[in-house]
Amino acid sequence: MQIIHWKALMFLNLALRSSNTVAFCPKRNLASLSSILSSNSHQLSTIISSSSSNTATTTTTTTTRNMSQFWNREESAPKSYDSNKPIIKQAKIISLSAKDDPANVMLHKSSSLPDGASLLAIGTTLEEFDMVQLMEEKPNVIFVSHPKAREPLGELLNALPSIEWIHSRSAGIDFITSDALTKAYQNDNDDDGVQVTNAKGSFSSTLAEYTLMACSYFAKDLPRLFQQKNKKHWEKYNVKELRGSTLGIIGYGDIGRAAAKLATAYGMKVIALRRNPQKGMNDPYCDVVYGNDKDSMNKLFSESDYVLCSAPLTPETKGMITKEQFDVAKKDACFINVGRGPIVNEEDLVDALKSRKLKGAGLDVFATEPLPETSELWELDNVLLSPHNMDMTETFMQEATEFFVEENLPRFVRGEDLLNPVDAAAGY
Repeated sequence: MQIIHWKALMFLNLALRSSNTVAFCPKRNLASLSSILSSNSHQLSTIISSSSSNTATTTTTTTTRNMSQFWNREESAPKSYDSNKPIIKQAKIISLSAKDDPANVMLHKSSSLPDGASLLAIGTTLEEFDMVQLMEEKPNVIFVSHPKAREPLGELLNALPSIEWIHSRSAGIDFITSDALTKAYQNDNDDDGVQVTNAKGSFSSTLAEYTLMACSYFAKDLPRLFQQKNKKHWEKYNVKELRGSTLGIIGYGDIGRAAAKLATAYGMKVIALRRNPQKGMNDPYCDVVYGNDKDSMNKLFSESDYVLCSAPLTPETKGMITKEQFDVAKKDACFINVGRGPIVNEEDLVDALKSRKLKGAGLDVFATEPLPETSELWELDNVLLSPHNMDMTETFMQEATEFFVEENLPRFVRGEDLLNPVDAAAGY
């Protein structure tokens, strides 16, 4: 067993903080860690020797990831708010949703709402609401689930200055971002700002499962397997292991981390991109974390056997993956996208697949949905294609609504911090 002195780890941590482009995650990458430590042996020997007189006492410190702000259905304790706190304000809700949406039954049935919460109106357009009455009632919460909510949400925000909180039933908020939302949103230190939350953590596990399935699809060459079965042709062939291969993750949020967790169980190395690499310093599922600049993304493509895109769609991420990244991709690399289609230049992706610069692609999202029949992606034999449904379990949207009703509404009426805060200005 390889043991590294805690002061050496502290030294490494301080050294890495001087760089904003990379952080090593020492829990799984001891070989890489040792090479870095050896290059700084003089400084380390001084640091460690200074503690030689205290070797009789050993202190073990465990650093855990602070997830208190964010919900995850596998890891978070249900209803962890303080139910003994008194209700200090009412939640008066507008549901910007279809009235017949079966996933919203818990919200649309007043008997299911927690104490202190009431539903004032349901609709998908401004014409469906009695705006005069709403102005008198002063709603302070908007629940959003309708896919065409951008315009009506902006109109509601402009008409109702009483709104304090907007919750998106989806993890992504690209369908509601607008100038009106940005204007209404301010940072958490301003009491006048509108809070925005989402359903992050409700969809991650099934998309992580899809990611590893897509990796296996190409590692075991399932297209060939299906062809041989259809032709009743018996021919053995070599397959690849996932163990020992590298998964690169662009967008290391809840979905990316869930995929990393499964990849770790498979014995894969994990590289991730994060805006702040130091936040991944003690993540048990990552070997290395790079910054989210273009050079780091190119480096990730060049080192990864499988590249997962699970990033949100924002003005900064739109079209950020192009020919440049595919040209530097590792030989026989596979690309998997469960984030948003417009993050990728789809023409460049098709060219990379046709030229075999990429071995294959697993795609659940596309630049245009439904995917047009004229798209070449339908015809390519090295594409695993699904209709944006790999998180579509029988109860996935119902569970997202339940999170709003059972977890965040009780916090709101008690004045507690809400789970899953979103930076509406940044778009995630």
